Amino acid sequence: MIVLGCDHGGFELKQAIMKHLDEQGKEYLDVGSYNTDSIDYPVIAKALCKKITDGEAELGILCCGTGIGMSMAANKVKGIRAACCSDTFSARLTRNHNNANVLCLGGRVVGAGLALDLVDAFLSAEFEGGRHQRRVDMIEGE
Repeated sequence: MIVLGCDHGGFELKQAIMKHLDEQGKEYLDVGSYNTDSIDYPVIAKALCKKITDGEAELGILCCGTGIGMSMAANKVKGIRAACCSDTFSARLTRNHNNANVLCLGGRVVGAGLALDLVDAFLSAEFEGGRHQRRVDMIEGE
């Protein structure tokens, strides 16, 4: 399961991502925001992260104006490895090498076309483990 969230700056991008996932037949949860009214992004980031840490979802996608605020808020949650990406190489490699479980995108930084490519790269990639596991363990403090 995938969980999606956004603030007012990422609302339109989240809508495009939801349509894209619908067309692919992928299931997702939407934790808000549900319109373009101003909202504090840490509230949404925490709600999304809770779905992942509670096991209700495996991966998440957060959208805000730049993706940076959401990534900072999400990375405060133990067990979350969020990456703000604006190129497909990074979106794929953050899953392959860092076992990222949250992709953060900026609605004011990337257009919908690129964002959908980033989503596809992120969702289709898998963690390679091996030498990368040791490094992920270091991030997690294990």
